Amino acid sequence: MDAVLEKKLMDAVWAANSLFARGKTSGSSANLSFMHEGKIYITASGTCFGTLTPDDFAIVSLEGECLNGKKASKELPLHRYYYESKPSVEAVIHTHGPYAVLWSCRKFEKSTDIIPNYTPYLKMKVGKIGLIPYGKPGSPELFSAFRENLDKGDAYILKNHGAIVGGKNIMEAFFGIEELEESAKLACMTDPSPVYELINSSI
Repeated sequence: MDAVLEKKLMDAVWAANSLFARGKTSGSSANLSFMHEGKIYITASGTCFGTLTPDDFAIVSLEGECLNGKKASKELPLHRYYYESKPSVEAVIHTHGPYAVLWSCRKFEKSTDIIPNYTPYLKMKVGKIGLIPYGKPGSPELFSAFRENLDKGDAYILKNHGAIVGGKNIMEAFFGIEELEESAKLACMTDPSPVYELINSSI
């Protein structure tokens, strides 16, 4: 294994373990990926951020073809579309952080810049946060909604689902998902009259 790939894998494992250890995700719900030599390295289906190792990555082509026999996370299309849309992005992290999820359940009047700027850091470290309409996790509807709304922000909140953030490398994506979660926490704590929206359990 070349040194660059080894460093990327170690950073990805560290970021995943750290997020899990501090309650920023749970179970096998999160996924992350990074680019290396024109291929996507993404956490394999069913893996847990808390126990992730360098062997827990599927390798796929930009077209989604499996290259190492491991089944990729079912939300691979979210990562593929992120990379296609934003050439500067080389890593993507998707989590179900509790405050990002809570904020995602609010009723929104707009679909871009959806987290208030209580501090300057979200804009500085991540940019604008776009809203992706609800689609069942892992469904074609979710993937289509994501692809069609990538112009709404630099990173995103998936309605009634969680957050997804890209960066130039794993550590930048990690810092971004952390900042989004903290900004969502502040927003949840300061919103005086939240209105929540439930999903239709049949979709």
